[in-house]
Amino acid sequence: MAGVVVVGVDGSASALAAVETAAREARRRGASLKVVHAFMWPAMHVPLGPSPLGPPEGGLRTMVERLLAEAVERAEATEPGLEVAGSVVTGEALTVLEGQSRAAELVVVGSRGMGGFVGLMVGSTAVHLAAHGKCPVLVVRGEVRTEGPVVVGVDGSAAGERALDFAFQEAELRGTTLVAVHAWTAWNAPLPEPQDPAEPYANPAGALAEAEERLLAEALAGHRELRPGVVVEPKVVHGPTREALIEAAQGAQLTVVGARGRGGFTGLLLGSVSQALLHHAPSPVAVVRGA
Repeated sequence: MAGVVVVGVDGSASALAAVETAAREARRRGASLKVVHAFMWPAMHVPLGPSPLGPPEGGLRTMVERLLAEAVERAEATEPGLEVAGSVVTGEALTVLEGQSRAAELVVVGSRGMGGFVGLMVGSTAVHLAAHGKCPVLVVRGEVRTEGPVVVGVDGSAAGERALDFAFQEAELRGTTLVAVHAWTAWNAPLPEPQDPAEPYANPAGALAEAEERLLAEALAGHRELRPGVVVEPKVVHGPTREALIEAAQGAQLTVVGARGRGGFTGLLLGSVSQALLHHAPSPVAVVRGA
């Protein structure tokens, strides 16, 4: 086995959808699947067995075992023959899944779980993992598709290199096109080097746009050499990054972003672009942290 894909479950419909996606991701990678439920009640010293006044099959422990078995069965039905294991880990979901990410090559979660507040588009567990996970985190939201391209946001930053590598890998595994989107405005793009040192602020018309097109081409070059079978569609957009990526994600199987890009503030673990995609993308989103 190449590794392990981890999926977090809590009995919600969102989590079961994540199980199906995680099973497919594990199959693509030749990996095993680990279905994890974070069981916080033992740490709170709550009785886990059946109530003396209730049925013998009641109790929190039985309920957890039942929902875990259902999730494992869903994974096995989605990808017959896949190696699937279920695990109940004592602790709070955010801490448990962050710990699981240390040994996984991918962690998959639903966009909202049982504890979500009505009206929220993405839950705290998904956002927390995207910011703190030690491996790529795939958040299952919107429409799950088996056709369409993989979309990746490219900004030329060092932090975005791992996201770009992951996106190429996903496009190769899925046998689909990679749409590489680079969006820029005069506010977030660094000025190109002046052609005349005597006039440091003078550049010919179009120099900034050419520099941004060159940035995208250079960012893709090395990855194209490593994965020559991936068909890439470069797309340079003059406009806000969030809106450009959400529009490009229409019809995509997956949208990939880095946790933070070149416009991020130092100290932020999750940038505004990745947060916007987690809340508004029409299909699953993978967030990849830099080294």
